[in-house]
Amino acid sequence: QVQLAESGGGLVQAGDSLRLSCTASGRAVSSYAMGWFRQAPGKEREFVAAVTRKGGGVYYADSVKGRVTISRDNGENKVHLQMNNLNPEDSALYYCAATLWYADYAPPIRQSDFDTWGQGTQVTVSE
Repeated sequence: QVQLAESGGGLVQAGDSLRLSCTASGRAVSSYAMGWFRQAPGKEREFVAAVTRKGGGVYYADSVKGRVTISRDNGENKVHLQMNNLNPEDSALYYCAATLWYADYAPPIRQSDFDTWGQGTQVTVSE
């Protein structure tokens, strides 16, 4: 079973950038499709981005498209989420998730598709 640990969150100002990282242990991250989700206070957890095992397919939520890039470094057993031009609506606890998804043309995007989750890293964007 793979374990996931997120890092890279913090307090930034509107317009700033952050790079979140998800480090996998226990199994090679190359076996998994990976996703990022977020949950703001009082709101349900929502999809942000996902990538297939080999990186052949990526998908973004409309709310972040054009500002966010998901990437993976299977050699380092990591997945990254580069977020640019952040705004206060991006403030949330960001979770990394993994699933054994073998298709490489399109990643899973539903929470129920993912079976392993990290503890989350907090992103707070001030005005």
